[in-house]
Amino acid sequence: MKEQTAAFLDKARQQLQRAETMFSVELTDDAGRAAYLAGLHAAQALIFENTDKIIKSHRGAQGELRRLLRNEPSFDRDLLAFLSRTYHLKDIADYETGPGAMVSVEHAQEAIQTGRRFVETIARLLPPNGPTLRARGAPQPSG
Repeated sequence: MKEQTAAFLDKARQQLQRAETMFSVELTDDAGRAAYLAGLHAAQALIFENTDKIIKSHRGAQGELRRLLRNEPSFDRDLLAFLSRTYHLKDIADYETGPGAMVSVEHAQEAIQTGRRFVETIARLLPPNGPTLRARGAPQPSG
């Protein structure tokens, strides 16, 4: 595993711990945001490992992750929607105002549980646990 890949994966796991801590003290907005960031950093780990690119935009990372995983049979299709679903929680936490503009307990809890699955599934796709996607025949990066 490349050094930067490991750093992204470590950051993902730190964000999951942060999400769980915040959830335990009923900071659901912060927990939802941290669960999303855990997924984003895990996605960045997979992207970097396979393309040597660091993609900083949320939309760019989501698109590149979908591209890399479209032919990966071991990646649960339901998990592909995790980033877009939880990005909405980040939006609520960061930008929404007024009554009801908060991440519910249920949504935060689901984001943390699915986030853990997402991060660990990505981790299993990274060396030394297995060959990179490129080695398994994933499309090569363009450019």
